[in-house]
Amino acid sequence: MFEPTIKDIAKICGVGVSTVSRAINDHPDINPETKEKIMSTIREYGYVPNDSARNLKRVDAKAIAVLVKGIANPFFINMIKVIEQECKKKHYAMELSHIEADEDEVDVAQKVVKEKRLRGIIFLGGLFSHSEEKLKKLSVPFVFSTVGSIPENISKNIYSSISVDDRKESARMVDYLISLGHTQIAILVAEAMEESIGKLRLEGYCDALRAHGIEIHRSLICQTRNELSHFSMENGYLSTKKLLERGEMFTALYAVSDALAIGALRALHDAGLRVPEDISLAGFDGIGMANYTVPSLTTMHQPVEEMAKDTTRLLFDIIAKKTKHQHITYEAELMIKESTAKRP
Repeated sequence: MFEPTIKDIAKICGVGVSTVSRAINDHPDINPETKEKIMSTIREYGYVPNDSARNLKRVDAKAIAVLVKGIANPFFINMIKVIEQECKKKHYAMELSHIEADEDEVDVAQKVVKEKRLRGIIFLGGLFSHSEEKLKKLSVPFVFSTVGSIPENISKNIYSSISVDDRKESARMVDYLISLGHTQIAILVAEAMEESIGKLRLEGYCDALRAHGIEIHRSLICQTRNELSHFSMENGYLSTKKLLERGEMFTALYAVSDALAIGALRALHDAGLRVPEDISLAGFDGIGMANYTVPSLTTMHQPVEEMAKDTTRLLFDIIAKKTKHQHITYEAELMIKESTAKRP
């Protein structure tokens, strides 16, 4: 059976090997008629180059990218799983990339779109610090899912967003702790910088204290360690140890993510403190693991499956030009478990 090489395709079409390569990789610098002739010949002879099969398939491939900041946060595991399932239903491939804390996700997105010939992008996590001019350079539709607040001066017509109201829901958690009689409430906060989810949840904490006339003590605001993954259990553990070593007095500890809270739980245990008898502990996100800690963790549960499904549905609809950009905000649910109790 005749199995043509790239040189055979070039010879049949009367062009150079480099021209065939440009056609396969969908480069713009090729005559459309020449490209069509080459692709028709490739289909006719069933040619799939061993070192470029992925690129050949990509000519008509359907693929999106999921760019994740904070991959150490277990909250994203279920989101990614559901997004992947939704992609398979639509016969889309999913390109998953981890973005480091100091990387610019839009710069990475521009590179990935160019290399992978993507149809759309989902940004998961991180913070927003990009200009409208920079966002407009992205040539495919994109959705910000569970990303920090986006400034009002950015046109809502150029992007979509999916999130809970992190500031409001964070305040609800602190309201609950105050209802138990706690007034000395420490907070374990990650990424407390401009427009980040961590900052929004810190602001919610401050909002609740002010609403109840409780003084905000800066000494009870514990920033996680920058050299570690911001929303990791390890960071929660080490940051809580640091808080305890400072000798601060508090009866409740609120961590802005469940992963941080689980790390904090171990640090409290190692210090000989009982939860919730000595310290009430609360988290945020509602990850499955929080149900299996001892004690089980009180948390603000985000509707992760619904958010993930709506994120992909919205992106696919925009790609298909069935809808324009949308901005969806969900209600979180306060899940009261064993880790919180009335003030001792």
